[in-house]
Amino acid sequence: MSLFGIFSKEKKESLDKGLEKSKESFLTKLGRTVAGKSQVDVEVLDDLEEVLISSDVGVQTTVKIIDRIEQRVARDKYLNTEELNKILKEEIASLLSENNTEDYGDFKLTEIAKPYVILVVGVNGVGKTTTIGKLAYNLKNSGKQVILGAADTFRAAAVDQLILWGERVGVPVISHGMNTDPASVAYDAVKQAVESQADVVIIDTAGRLHTKVNLMNELSKIKKVIQKFIPEAPHEVLLVLDGSTGQNAFIQAQEFTKATDVSALAITKLDGTAKGGVVIGISDQFRIPVKYIGVGEKVGDLQVFNKMEFVDSFFKN
Repeated sequence: MSLFGIFSKEKKESLDKGLEKSKESFLTKLGRTVAGKSQVDVEVLDDLEEVLISSDVGVQTTVKIIDRIEQRVARDKYLNTEELNKILKEEIASLLSENNTEDYGDFKLTEIAKPYVILVVGVNGVGKTTTIGKLAYNLKNSGKQVILGAADTFRAAAVDQLILWGERVGVPVISHGMNTDPASVAYDAVKQAVESQADVVIIDTAGRLHTKVNLMNELSKIKKVIQKFIPEAPHEVLLVLDGSTGQNAFIQAQEFTKATDVSALAITKLDGTAKGGVVIGISDQFRIPVKYIGVGEKVGDLQVFNKMEFVDSFFKN
């Protein structure tokens, strides 16, 4: 059983496998840092800082972690390098626990609205449409009636890809085809959801970060039309980031959070990269909940992010 809580065996195995490259890279670097050393000293901490930054944890978060370990070294006077792995794990877990972002136990959304409207944003290539399809699958499996809106109407194949996902997971997709008005698609998707008493509407939006002004204008137009049906919608703006891009994911998060009211994050493609540390840094720095992580290609490999389980898998020998 996990040290940090109860997690289904299947999900735990998927998470462990998905983080395998990141974990092996990180633990290998950490092992080199303490090789031949018996005590955590300034040199070890300098090397550890380099390990964390090179693992895409991010400079700001790395500085916080190093400061915490320095305080423990000063307090305990003597810190054996054999304990460094355990202490580092504890400090990262503690740091993430202080972010005031809740862990979501499953895919059952809080019953704050029906339909619950999610706008999904992110640049092309991050796995946005795939994430929507997998999210729809999981929500449907949790007993929700889901409708998708294909409002990324300017990218080649984006609409077709979402329609295929809808067919694959058995949920309806509202589409007007390519080069049509995204707000009109959103309007019809929410209208149908209200009329059919659906639980969730997930709206795919333009997959490019044009200028901030254009992005804000487009999303603002979408929000206005859906608010004709549900004044408080959207209930969630989900930003999808590609974890394999490392520091570029930080940049995208910065740009999108400036341009629109991002309320949740999904970090994808963690299974194909050694850059899994980016989840730690993004969770810490943006104080926006990392709600979902993608740890594989299977439809069930989109997982609800649990901070403690993530740290447990990241340090698992």
